[in-house]
Amino acid sequence: MLRGRRSLRIVRILHTMVRVGDLERAVRFYCDVLGMTLLRRKDYPDGKFTLAFVGYGDESHGAVLELTYNWGRDRYDLGDGFGHVAIGVSDIHAACDRARAAGTRVTREPGPMKHGTTVIAFLEDPDGYKIELIQR
Repeated sequence: MLRGRRSLRIVRILHTMVRVGDLERAVRFYCDVLGMTLLRRKDYPDGKFTLAFVGYGDESHGAVLELTYNWGRDRYDLGDGFGHVAIGVSDIHAACDRARAAGTRVTREPGPMKHGTTVIAFLEDPDGYKIELIQR
């Protein structure tokens, strides 16, 4: 059941935030390995954190990732509530090869998903977050 549909107009998802232990390392992973662009970055000295937004296009048209670095914190407990970030790719085998060559851990090799035919693979970002690649 959709609640509040009449009172709230949802336009689109803006971003997903993940906390990272090393901002430079995370930006390199998302930009160099996954081909995203660093869209903007800003330090917040009073709050002792830095935000970096990465994505595949302008924020006004698509969702992006917000990488949050809390100064002085290098590790987080990922918990069991978060699943993964999914990215569509045109050549899943080449994407995994490129990731592996960059030192990225491929945790599931390309192949059909269980109980389906969609070809997927999983990578792990430098902070342990799962990235699902989906063959488009």
